Amino acid sequence: MSERDDQEREFDLRWAESAAHKEPSARARMLAARWKDNPPGPVPFRADPEHLTRRRSSWVSTAVVLGCVAAVIVLLGYINFRAPY
Repeated sequence: MSERDDQEREFDLRWAESAAHKEPSARARMLAARWKDNPPGPVPFRADPEHLTRRRSSWVSTAVVLGCVAAVIVLLGYINFRAPY
């Protein structure tokens, strides 16, 4: 077979998109059959969480972050202080 035959057999997307009828996917057919007798009920956009945890206040989070930053600065200073020159 020549290279020209391969190019002629190549799938043309424009031809496929211009098709008059598109068959639904297997999942769409399955859901349509399932919902025919028993349609789904409305569902909220975002479900309520099962159990709520108490959130820390913003000042506690800020104190934790600043404490970690201070600890890293002190640790780096201690390492540089002990480093032999």
